[in-house]
Amino acid sequence: MTIAENKQLVYQRIKAAQARSRFQQAVEVIAVTKYVGCPEAKALVDLGIEHLGENRVDQFLEKYKELAGKPITWHLIGSLQRRKVKEVINYIDYFHALDSLKLAAEIQKRAQKPIKCFLQVNISEEASKHGFYLSEIEAALEELKAYDKIILVGLMTMTPLAASQDDKRAIFQKAKILQESLAERKLERMPFAQLSMGMSDDFDIAIQEGANFIRVGSAFFK
Repeated sequence: MTIAENKQLVYQRIKAAQARSRFQQAVEVIAVTKYVGCPEAKALVDLGIEHLGENRVDQFLEKYKELAGKPITWHLIGSLQRRKVKEVINYIDYFHALDSLKLAAEIQKRAQKPIKCFLQVNISEEASKHGFYLSEIEAALEELKAYDKIILVGLMTMTPLAASQDDKRAIFQKAKILQESLAERKLERMPFAQLSMGMSDDFDIAIQEGANFIRVGSAFFK
């Protein structure tokens, strides 16, 4: 199938998931282009995709340069090594994987503007995944208050690879409850209005449970 045909199918899935969701809200689609080159990424942009996401700094910088001038909102969605922060942080619009206080300190040091960040939460407390455990969030927020270059626009979470559909739904539900509770507190520079969760194999469930940013890669390019 072509990229255009795949895009149509993705948006049909999104529309169906929205119809089944109690959350009546727009959903931003981040096209994850880590496994494809600049031509494929450009093809999506030419089809109307406005958000592109990359996992690795080198791949991001390559596409950022090649697609300069295109109407793109750039997302860095993968784990970011502290030594790489200075190379990329001032070029991105959103960072989806703020997973440690040490990383936050480095962003604060290197950022020349406030950076829209998603606090990565490890809802399932899976040892192989990054992110703050629920028990660590309050202490983290207290420390992050001092960082004026970090805007916590929302939460990001992922599910274990082997999780069942029911397990994924439960994790997404917990993330939504947490996001709403944090948003209600109206903390300075921490609006927590967004929820980034769901990928090609489970974004339908994520949308039903309140995601308003989804990260879609393979579904565009299969």
